[in-house]
Amino acid sequence: MGSITTRKRKDGSHSYRARVRVMREGTVYHETKTFDRRPAAAAWIKKREKELAKPGALEELNVCDPPLSKAIERYTEEAVKDIGRTKAQVLRTIVTYPIADLPCSTIKSKDVIEFLQSLPGQPQTVGNYASHLASIFAIARPMWDFRLDDREMRDAITVARRMGIISRSAQRNRRPTLDELDRLLAHFIDRRQRTPQAMPMHKVIVFALFSTRRQAEITRLTWDDFQNEHKRILVRDMKHPGEKLGNDTWVDLPEEAIRIIDSMRKSKAEIFPYSPDAITANFTRACKLLGIDDLHFHDLRHEGISRLFEMGWNIPHVAAVSGHRSWVSLKRYTHIRETGDKYASWPGIQLAIGNE
Repeated sequence: MGSITTRKRKDGSHSYRARVRVMREGTVYHETKTFDRRPAAAAWIKKREKELAKPGALEELNVCDPPLSKAIERYTEEAVKDIGRTKAQVLRTIVTYPIADLPCSTIKSKDVIEFLQSLPGQPQTVGNYASHLASIFAIARPMWDFRLDDREMRDAITVARRMGIISRSAQRNRRPTLDELDRLLAHFIDRRQRTPQAMPMHKVIVFALFSTRRQAEITRLTWDDFQNEHKRILVRDMKHPGEKLGNDTWVDLPEEAIRIIDSMRKSKAEIFPYSPDAITANFTRACKLLGIDDLHFHDLRHEGISRLFEMGWNIPHVAAVSGHRSWVSLKRYTHIRETGDKYASWPGIQLAIGNE
């Protein structure tokens, strides 16, 4: 018996998840697949039901012990919350490796370790693969009765850490200098004057610096969520270790960030109606062109938070701006280089405000 579930995507479009469920001699099998069009979903259900009705079809599928790739497919198809672009890409990559073809019940810690050793990249990158694969092991048995042993995965991670195969991402302490910021602003202001339709990256950079917001958060800020009288704004779906969506948080806005918002045109619902990828690409290209080495857009957040501590703000006051929920998370920003506000007489703020 087949069914179709309609789901609304972030961009307002709809997807249609088709589900086929077959019961035969006490054995239950179900399969899902997502389509962009309802007729395609209906056609797939009809086709799969006909195929599964053939003698021996269910036995060939080895329903009780499918390959790891099937568990990954079920996870990506049925996850209610957004699993994120990076995680989705990692899972798609895992499916291309031999471990994905192994029956769930046969996968041992040594298989996982061999898979991790075969991955290219630094231990930090391999660690991300291990983390995302572990999420499959954690739910496959209790949710679908797939015989993936979570203990084997935990053992593999323990060994991989001790052997240096995986490691946590190194913390960055890179902060931009005033000279680097001046050069970036001059570059983007000149570009905007020559190409008026170009993104006002000079405004985005200054806002990121003083608001301490991430690029994805900046693009989600709306005029309706901005309360100028209370000097705050609602950040929707703020990054959080446990939740990707629904973590809406009010944060305070320093005066400099408010001045940038006030200088923006109200052309769309979003204050900064751009994409995170476009912001990152523009910033990276400019740094390369200007010879600015190893500076990421996210380093502006680090600089902004560190600045607040250098100005003598206490932890709760800084957290009200940054959105952090714990002292442990903020501790890495407290390596104070100087006291006071080095941006007090910086002309960059006025340059960003005064140039459309």
